Amino acid sequence: MTATPRLVVHRDKELMAQATAARLVTEIVDAQTARGSASVVLTGGRNGNGVLAALAVSPAREAVDWARVDLWWGDERFLPEGDPERNVTQARQALLDALPLDPARVHPMPASDGRHGDDVDAAATSYATELAVAAGPFDVLMLGVGPDTHVASLFPGLPAVREEKQTVLAVRNAPKPPPTRITLTLPAIRSARQVWLLAAGEDKAKAVATALADEADAAEAPAAGARGTARTLWLLDRAAASALPPERLSQAR
Repeated sequence: MTATPRLVVHRDKELMAQATAARLVTEIVDAQTARGSASVVLTGGRNGNGVLAALAVSPAREAVDWARVDLWWGDERFLPEGDPERNVTQARQALLDALPLDPARVHPMPASDGRHGDDVDAAATSYATELAVAAGPFDVLMLGVGPDTHVASLFPGLPAVREEKQTVLAVRNAPKPPPTRITLTLPAIRSARQVWLLAAGEDKAKAVATALADEADAAEAPAAGARGTARTLWLLDRAAASALPPERLSQAR
């Protein structure tokens, strides 16, 4: 079972980032209280990094026992370690380097100069194995929504978005550079307790409306297929929500 999407619309992208950061702290603390630890999947891009930057300056982050948080990534650019375009590099700069994390619980996707070299398929298989060893589902999985409705590195029309069994795949010929990537698949995404889709700005409005349409097909609008088992949240600013029909907006909080 997956949860029906719920909408939360904020005034602007700054408020969306701040509110999402506060929401994330609450969910992590609740997970740690219930199960002793928390598992979170991070996303890159301007909205994902905006949330991390907001969390970096939030006093609420002190409520979290960061040594008991597992961090994963929804996708990664298959580039050398430390490349400024890698999601993990940006996340470290925005927040992670300032947190007392347990290095063993930080799970970046392999780099192109790692132990698998430039074999992106082996790198993807390695990450899938690492996921399989981890106990329990993700508590929160965050995804940025692209202007073409892509999430993670699942792009409309490419084979990876149709995967039904494997949890991690290599992606080649992505329409957004760099072309070679590693991504979680929809089966992996749908295993999360909560899936949060982040979108801000007018350039995301059409994608949001397309993915939230009743007739949306995940193969052509991947964001439509991203749902959690307990909760699916679309966290938007007003600009990103501007193309939604009035009846859909009336359901927003």
